[in-house]
Amino acid sequence: MGRIKKIFLDFLLAGVIFLLVISMFLLSSCKHQPPVYPLTDDTGNENPWDTTGGTNNCYPNTVYFEQQILPMIVSNCAMSGCHNTIDHEDGIILNSYSSIMSDGEISSGNPGDSKLYEVITETNPDDIMPPAPHPPLTSTQINLIYQWIQQGAQNNSCENTCDTSNVTYSGIITSIMQNSCTGCHSGSTPDGQIDLTTYSGVAATALNGTLYGSVNHATSYSAMPKGGNKLSTCQLDQIRIWVNAGAQNN
Repeated sequence: MGRIKKIFLDFLLAGVIFLLVISMFLLSSCKHQPPVYPLTDDTGNENPWDTTGGTNNCYPNTVYFEQQILPMIVSNCAMSGCHNTIDHEDGIILNSYSSIMSDGEISSGNPGDSKLYEVITETNPDDIMPPAPHPPLTSTQINLIYQWIQQGAQNNSCENTCDTSNVTYSGIITSIMQNSCTGCHSGSTPDGQIDLTTYSGVAATALNGTLYGSVNHATSYSAMPKGGNKLSTCQLDQIRIWVNAGAQNN
């Protein structure tokens, strides 16, 4: 009887060991990398940051490099004396997707490990970018860069249907200025002594023809954004409509 009991216990112990070995094997062979970002948004839509939507099918939770990130970086980082192709401060050029990624400024999917995000959120006034006297990025701009990096720092592009039915200064023009122009034209020493952070500054350039002539890259005007891509057709139409309507503070 004792021998049978011993055999049974040995068999049971062997079974337990076998199960432990199998469990360890399964655990070690089932390592999943967490996604960089959620695969659904708060409305239940699958892959809200999918970039295959194409023109007129932009996803509201996606940050698009071509329309939102590049103009902001060019305006605030690639201005004269900084990270453009002429000056390339510290050997860094930030005027295109390839240059931004190749200079090691971005750790895709990891904002906290990205040099670009680190310097725009720096608390030391001697290290923050853009440097003084240029104003720091707004919390909205910083958040856009954070989201773009978190979403995989993709070279994506998408434009919704252009809204030209109600072009106002507060609703549309200020956003264009902030995203594409105020990096250079702001602070105590704005480029060309043109400050585009206020309505009066924008209106002055609008009414004398400089604003539209520059952003439209017209002959005899200095092409703006300087060193960056031309504004989209939609943005040019919106500026033209606002200017032609009297450049009102609406």
